[in-house]
Amino acid sequence: MSDAQAAKPEKSDPYRATLNLPVTNFAMKANLAIKEPQIQERWSKHALYEKLRERESPRGPFVFHDGPPYANGPIHIGHLLNKILKDLVVRSHVMRGFDVDYVPGWDCHGLPIEHKVLKDLGAKARELSTIEVRKLCHDSAASFIGIQATQMQRLGTLANYAHPYRTMDPQFEAATLEVFALLVERQLVYRDLKPVHWSIANRTALADAELEYKDRTDPSIYAMFPVVSGLPASLNATCPVDLMIWTTTPWTLPANLAVAVAPSGCYGLYEIPFNGSHRQVVLVEQLHAKVLAAGGVTEFKKLGECSGTDLTSVVYKHPFIERTSPVLTADYVTFEDGTGLVHTAPGHGVEDYQTGLRNKLAIYCPVLANGTYDDTVPAWLRAPGIDVWKANPLVIDQLRASGHLFHWFEFTHSYPHDWRSKTPVIFRATEQWFIGVDKPFALAEAGAEGAEFRGSAGSMRERALQAA
Repeated sequence: MSDAQAAKPEKSDPYRATLNLPVTNFAMKANLAIKEPQIQERWSKHALYEKLRERESPRGPFVFHDGPPYANGPIHIGHLLNKILKDLVVRSHVMRGFDVDYVPGWDCHGLPIEHKVLKDLGAKARELSTIEVRKLCHDSAASFIGIQATQMQRLGTLANYAHPYRTMDPQFEAATLEVFALLVERQLVYRDLKPVHWSIANRTALADAELEYKDRTDPSIYAMFPVVSGLPASLNATCPVDLMIWTTTPWTLPANLAVAVAPSGCYGLYEIPFNGSHRQVVLVEQLHAKVLAAGGVTEFKKLGECSGTDLTSVVYKHPFIERTSPVLTADYVTFEDGTGLVHTAPGHGVEDYQTGLRNKLAIYCPVLANGTYDDTVPAWLRAPGIDVWKANPLVIDQLRASGHLFHWFEFTHSYPHDWRSKTPVIFRATEQWFIGVDKPFALAEAGAEGAEFRGSAGSMRERALQAA
């Protein structure tokens, strides 16, 4: 049989000519696990980023500053979001004709890297010197920079990964020192006491970005401070008088140096039953019923009233320390909670600190780095193992025993914690290095005048900085 005889006649397909099907060279399967590395290898081989920088850029340079991540582990979902959003900015500006200079960076200092290394070392960390630990931190950071850079490139991001900046590089550290020297030369650097968020677990100050807020149960107390002198006559006192204060940090009472009142507030003197007798206490008018009811007092007698400013003549005695202190006015005293009289410890709160500075009070902080008290407080607070948290019930017991505790209860609130140790932090005045920003900020403000903010967030941030 011949080939012609063996060939089957083609079937006519009347519909073929009527179909307009897409034709593509793309494979039906993506095979991304294989193709993505091949694409990125091609980008690297042909120096894609460098070639983009070499081409004509009619719209001029565009410098993208990279806020660096910590080099303390593989990337996570936060890195992914951050880098992809940045890549959108980079690529869109490249396509719009800009010469985009995007140098990725890594933060190689700080607690996260140290925590990672110490966790890996375990008990062995105690056997190593500080220099040896620093060397391990350096090596760990270098290792994770390589890991993160590879992972970020696998996300398809476009940047100068061949020449990143690292805060541990000598040239970076030298540049930092040069800027610091310039600030010192211009007398902008100074050292002073200031309350900061303090991690007892890590014995270090923490920035706001290093805090996590979690619910915590703490004692809330109403305590009475005996008046020594200066009580306004309009209060019509007929026996010794107490100032009623409220605080959620009983452990800070040893550091009390003042009581703050609202200058225009109306304060009353109330006679109340207390421990089988009567007591006369000063409270703000708006909150007296709420406060007295919290302590189980339903029957009371108002004797007189005065303004907050009138109370600034008062001197009171600390309830368990031989010390007298003044009553001061402060704009931050509100009448939403508390008693209208605010316990003020300049070494343990930002507003307290500012009040202390305005009134030339000592920035007194009796709490040590490990959370225990120094030798300026009563002996019962200095027993072995007593830190600020264990001091709370001791302070309450002392106030109760001396007749200065009106009422206390426990409440749950959102409280700052160290993001690494997951332990609660405290406000504690420590010596810190500061840079006076008034002069530089005035220059920055002048430079920003007339700047166009796209979106409300930028202008709102500038206004917040101005108000700070």
